[in-house]
Amino acid sequence: MDDDVTPCTALAYLDLSYWDQRFEKEEHYEWLKDFSHFRHLLAPLLSPSISVLEVGCGSSRLGEEILREGVAGGVTCIDLSPVAVQKMHDRLAEQGTTGVDVVVADMLDMPFESDSFDLVIEKGTMDALCVDIGDPWNPNPATVDNVMKMLEGIHKVLKPDGIFISISFGQPHFRRRLFEAPGFTWSVEWSTFGNGFHYFFYTLQKGRRSPESSGHQDTLPDPPSINMLHEELESEDYIFRTNVEELYAVSQQVNV
Repeated sequence: MDDDVTPCTALAYLDLSYWDQRFEKEEHYEWLKDFSHFRHLLAPLLSPSISVLEVGCGSSRLGEEILREGVAGGVTCIDLSPVAVQKMHDRLAEQGTTGVDVVVADMLDMPFESDSFDLVIEKGTMDALCVDIGDPWNPNPATVDNVMKMLEGIHKVLKPDGIFISISFGQPHFRRRLFEAPGFTWSVEWSTFGNGFHYFFYTLQKGRRSPESSGHQDTLPDPPSINMLHEELESEDYIFRTNVEELYAVSQQVNV
């Protein structure tokens, strides 16, 4: 990671001008590890006939990796930054890669019809939206509203029985409260990947919600502590993770 693009504060992740400036300098960066680390989880969900939407592509190569897995139904990548989209357009043209459509679009107001995609995937995008969530046990209502707009849009564009993949630092006892909100019909399952530190790979299938899904948990676990043995994390990922769900907890413990 180039220090020139690392933000002074995680709140910069909510600023479009930050991303435009970053993507002017950055050629490639993979949040939460690259495709090779979770291929064993994603590849079984891919097939030649499906259509795929990647939300928040940035400078990642994930869309191209999905195409190489044999997906012929079309891969669409969206990002709010026109700089990121143009650079990806240029890279694909230089490589002679076809089958990937790159679009400037807001994940909170996606320009697609209902039932458009068989699979939607995001990797770290929802986490970026959550950097100002505050206390994760009593989250900022404005942030929750934005996350719900994102999830509602994804649920809308998924075809019946379509699958949403969310790759995240967010732990299940926090993410389930969002994923299982009323109005969503998807099931919620998760796996982990990574050695030493675990990243979460959520699989949500539309139309498969269990009647037992309550939309919330009656009790939440005690606040986690930061694991300082973070060799598994990239430097910026570590900053990102501690801000997203643990920085508040640590500050509370320090102030006791």
